[in-house]
Amino acid sequence: MVPKRKKAVTAEFHTVKRIDNSRLVRNVEPAKMRNLCRSVALGGAVAAFFMLYVFQHFRCIDLSFQLEDLKGQQMKAAALNSELKLEIAGLRDPMRIDVIARRRLGLTEPLPTHVEEYEGPDGAEVAAARYVRPNRAP
Repeated sequence: MVPKRKKAVTAEFHTVKRIDNSRLVRNVEPAKMRNLCRSVALGGAVAAFFMLYVFQHFRCIDLSFQLEDLKGQQMKAAALNSELKLEIAGLRDPMRIDVIARRRLGLTEPLPTHVEEYEGPDGAEVAAARYVRPNRAP
């Protein structure tokens, strides 16, 4: 009988080697760096102009919506103004005031016997009064 051979045992070792690459400096060619800077600057300028165009476009749309809203408000205000003018004209009508005085308040026209002239005492001065309308905005 032949003796069996033992298999060789291999051991694996893992070692951690700390490498400090902080002192390494990557050399970049100046021409490549210059081209990169130009490309970035050109891209930034194009992006800035594009953003400005988009801002102006959306601002224009927003202002057109605001203009439509203001036109609607102006039309409502004009309609209300005309209604109020008609109401004022109706309230100022002398016939309406006469009807209210006669029917609701029971007033009548004075008879000539009800009217008496008043004579002021001697030396008394009567101030003249006149009606002044307050300034109104047109």
